[in-house]
Amino acid sequence: MTGATAPQLHPAVRAQVSPEIRSEPAPRPTGLAQPVQGSLFPVRSQSNVIPFEAYAPASKPAPRPQAKPATADGTARTASRPPARRAPRVSENQERLDFLPPAPPKPRTLGTTVEAVIYCEEPVATSLHRAVGGALDWSMVLIGYGLFLATFFLMGGAIELNRLNVMVFGGALPLIAFAYGWIFAIAGAETPGMRWTHLKLTTFDGFRPDLRQRLLRFAGSCLSFCTVVGLLWSLADEESLTWQDHISRTFPTPREVESHVFHRK
Repeated sequence: MTGATAPQLHPAVRAQVSPEIRSEPAPRPTGLAQPVQGSLFPVRSQSNVIPFEAYAPASKPAPRPQAKPATADGTARTASRPPARRAPRVSENQERLDFLPPAPPKPRTLGTTVEAVIYCEEPVATSLHRAVGGALDWSMVLIGYGLFLATFFLMGGAIELNRLNVMVFGGALPLIAFAYGWIFAIAGAETPGMRWTHLKLTTFDGFRPDLRQRLLRFAGSCLSFCTVVGLLWSLADEESLTWQDHISRTFPTPREVESHVFHRK
């Protein structure tokens, strides 16, 4: 077509992308012979493990110090002591266990319903057993008295039955017996008569007597022997105890139960 103007074609303008938006390929690590495959599982930002700190109670803020009032001279007063902690209150709904109070100790009773003065399980020696031991001790006293008379005669003394000699010889026997018992009481040991008959002294509680109790027993023995009633008291006593036993709270008992010389019926 002549005279007609042909349409003019203009080249299309490409959209320009800014360098910030343009994606660049990730740099490949150098020094690797083979390509590295990426992780197949997504990376989790948080762990499922809950730390213990999450359960810990929040720390209480420290109390602020109160302002101390100033005294007349302008100095601050000393800080007062913090209030004491109160004991936790027991709930009224809490149940309590009712425990029975311990029973008071009761003394042993005898067959005659009389309270026993002996609390231990040691048996009291029989009257015959004690009499044998006492007879052996008095034999030792008589031997000592015979040695005194022999020494007096060998020293040139004349044994004449006058008033002075009767007083001297009569007073020497109780004096030797007193010294005999006093020595063993101070020494804290049994007399030879008690050893030969296998007897020992013990307290009403079952313990070994001390020096004070042995001296009291010696004094009671002297009183019982002088009055004779103290020795016969064991025949009427429920536990066969004499005056010296009650005064010193001690009594003779066999050393071994299996080796009784005299058994009580």
